[in-house]
Amino acid sequence: MNSLHRAKENFLKYLEAMRGYSRHTIQSYNDSIDAMLTYAEISDEAGVISINLMPLRLKIAGLNAKSIALRLSAIRSFVKYLRSEGKTVELRNDESVKVPKSLPKPISHEHILHTLHYADPMAVLAITLLYTLGLRISELSNLRMADISEGWCRVRGKGEKERDIPMIGEISALVQTYQQTSPSKEYIFEALGEKLSENSLRYIIIKAFAKVGLKVTPHQLRHTYATELLNNGARIADVSELLGHASMATTQIYTKLGNALKMDHYRQSHPLCQAHEDSQ
Repeated sequence: MNSLHRAKENFLKYLEAMRGYSRHTIQSYNDSIDAMLTYAEISDEAGVISINLMPLRLKIAGLNAKSIALRLSAIRSFVKYLRSEGKTVELRNDESVKVPKSLPKPISHEHILHTLHYADPMAVLAITLLYTLGLRISELSNLRMADISEGWCRVRGKGEKERDIPMIGEISALVQTYQQTSPSKEYIFEALGEKLSENSLRYIIIKAFAKVGLKVTPHQLRHTYATELLNNGARIADVSELLGHASMATTQIYTKLGNALKMDHYRQSHPLCQAHEDSQ
């Protein structure tokens, strides 16, 4: 279908410009989507695009589980993009393949501080909040001024589940300083009176790191938050709660340690918090 081929090209451009994906990753997405377009059963009736992946699943059945999972993930991302563009898409037989999870690559504390030194105020605040609160980019976009109270930040995560995350005074002061120069009506990050979108925030963060020659995504900052806490003695149970994970099994990706630091150890676990305590 020509329309899907055109949509694929636009999707790949989006991954490069807005998500900051590498050429290698984009080529992998291209190959996965091409395989879907070649082998999957695709129909378009009454404005509904139906994609049955079973023929493709049979074709790639000989690959290892991780390779299959990566291809399915790329296809799901493409379908999500199509839906965001207003298309109605039905995806069938895209069930996940369980694979061993690998450790994410955290960003060094020094690299983050170096980036903050050269970033503009909005990027500084966005990066700092992701790094010190471990937020998802969607949670950062939805963060309201009313969510910040003395020493804590209330976050609404997946499924509208709320969690309270410790927030040191230095970070609260940074938010207040930003509001003095860029006042908002409701959300911390706004433009022309409207909430700043996830994509806009993602672009601002990626651009700030690119300015100093680094390729970093918002989600890597969340990984780094978890890794820093765990490497400094935090219990898996506490980090799982701080991240808003439904299960501690999800948090296991950050460490191979089996034991679970209470939440009040947060100040001693995070390097920015340590720096703040040492300065007093």
